[in-house]
Amino acid sequence: MKKLLLSLFSMTNAVFFSAEVSGGGAVADKYAEARAEMVESQVKTRGVLNAKVLKAMNEVPRHEFIPARFLSGSSKSAYGDYPVPIGEGQTISQPYIVALMTELLDIKTSDKVLEIGTGSGYQAAVLSKLAKEVYTVEIVENLALWAKEKLADYKNVSAKHGDGYLGWPEHAPFNKIIVTCAPDNIPKPLLEQLAPGGKMVIPVGEFPRQDLKVVEKDKAGLILERDIIPVLFVPMTRDK
Repeated sequence: MKKLLLSLFSMTNAVFFSAEVSGGGAVADKYAEARAEMVESQVKTRGVLNAKVLKAMNEVPRHEFIPARFLSGSSKSAYGDYPVPIGEGQTISQPYIVALMTELLDIKTSDKVLEIGTGSGYQAAVLSKLAKEVYTVEIVENLALWAKEKLADYKNVSAKHGDGYLGWPEHAPFNKIIVTCAPDNIPKPLLEQLAPGGKMVIPVGEFPRQDLKVVEKDKAGLILERDIIPVLFVPMTRDK
């Protein structure tokens, strides 16, 4: 159940940091320059400046999380300023949106993070560089299986096939929750699984109007939310 089709905010700007980490170990590769350009011209120029987020975006090999048939003959197309299809009618989000949502979460190294909408696994890989534990749920079985294989070397990531609307209650509460598909309303189970003092980043709304929101739960359990930018994500789907 994935991903950003197109950010209304970012239709005007374009493309950008260095050296790659594939899974757990450092590996020099020919796509380091493409990642560096992606970070500099797509992410930093739009105001995402958190050094840890930029480093994670620079380390994770985005092209490895996109099936070869969708790479337009070149893996470097994975680093363009746009979402890319990953099959099953889903996409991998535009790099800027991945970075923005990650920065908005303000992840601490001790945090346990829940992702709803694994897609190809790229966002979970980025989160793994910042959090202690990442749990990710994907409703499309073929994508869930593919992503689980791609994430095998990311030892702090647990992935499963399931209905993301329901979250992952066995591992709740979560310090941070990120949702990469758009429900009509914020799912109650996710609010319940968000820890006091926690934060959720989620697109909400029906096509063609959706807003990226930051939802916070204070220590007393009060929910506060604010809109960030208009976006367009694929809708959240449910198990039938």
